[in-house]
Amino acid sequence: MLSFDNTELAYAYKSNAELKKAKFLFSVMHSPLLLKIGLALTPPAIKWNCPFVKPLLRKTIFSQFVGGETLQQTAAVAEKLGNYNVKVILDYGVEGGNNGEAGFDEATEVFKDVINYAASQKNVPFMSIKVTGIARGALLEKLDASIKSRQGSLINRYNNAIDALPQNEKDEWQNVVNRLAKICDVATEKKVGVLVDAEETWLQDPVDALTLLMMDKYNKTLPLIYNTIQLYRHDRLAFLKECHQAALERNFILAIKIVRGAYMEKERERAAEKGYPSPIQPDKQACDNDFNASIKYSLDHLDTISLIVASHNEYSNMLTTQLLDEKKLPHNHPHVHFSQLYGMSDNITFNLAHSNFTVSKYLPFGPVKDVIPYLMRRAQENSSVSGQTGRELSIIHKEMARRKGK
Repeated sequence: MLSFDNTELAYAYKSNAELKKAKFLFSVMHSPLLLKIGLALTPPAIKWNCPFVKPLLRKTIFSQFVGGETLQQTAAVAEKLGNYNVKVILDYGVEGGNNGEAGFDEATEVFKDVINYAASQKNVPFMSIKVTGIARGALLEKLDASIKSRQGSLINRYNNAIDALPQNEKDEWQNVVNRLAKICDVATEKKVGVLVDAEETWLQDPVDALTLLMMDKYNKTLPLIYNTIQLYRHDRLAFLKECHQAALERNFILAIKIVRGAYMEKERERAAEKGYPSPIQPDKQACDNDFNASIKYSLDHLDTISLIVASHNEYSNMLTTQLLDEKKLPHNHPHVHFSQLYGMSDNITFNLAHSNFTVSKYLPFGPVKDVIPYLMRRAQENSSVSGQTGRELSIIHKEMARRKGK
């Protein structure tokens, strides 16, 4: 019987010392004052190259939430997870753009390298990319506003928005399309899934359209290109169904990763500042309802939808397993995958894996200074998601008590 309370399974891969370190880190994140100080001091300390900061980060928060600074360093983590039937989603935690078009081209080559590396590892079925890593943010924002101002289907609005660009920006956008196509070409050849991460709402429409077009091209027989749907947006359940209709009409597999979302505070602030209706759900219950409805809808159409449930919510994960059992579908169904962030919710990940559900850890990697923004988000999310840090601590305490009592 599956339970997320089995701490022996959850932490079998951690030594006593590693468990104590995790307890310390979550205790710090549980303190609003300590967290605020850490978030304020870390970025400037990195920028000013304070000699003790990087070694300290490597030994603490970096080792908890990041696979390593290089692809090769992630291999040890991936192998360790593989021993417990847990797979890995590789995420190169660096965005291009510092060097303009050359930076985007360089990021594209790194993404291709990640795919080739993933293909050489039996335990790495997916890698993750952000379109902001291969495209200029201001161009995405301009396209998004143009798409939103038009009528019709997403793809028609997208095509009309492209047509309205001046020639130099049409050429620039075509470079973006070509970069993503190069990534998808390698992924298709190597049979490694590409998960396109979500962006803020004012950048998302061109990302959605482009990813849908890539699915139309590459997902005819296998789900290889995945879009990310953030259910903290009140329009995303309808968007999921709209995308599914497009998949049925165009005869491709709709591949989606569903998440609750990562930009809530920023979204609300911008909507208030610019005077447009907030795209965010009115409350957490509405978000949970749409997330769980998305699971049910996808599992009702598994012949044409491939689903990744990327969630730290125990109810949503359990619901998915129960629905699979009710439908008498195998736990390792090829169109159902679970995922949690590395360093969090081990009670969910390792208990799912033990029951033969296909589950992965989302494993970022990259130089310390470049992964800092990712780590800052992790710390902030842990503090803002109701009860998350407290839940992590209580499970760790339970396992430490179990080990002490042996």
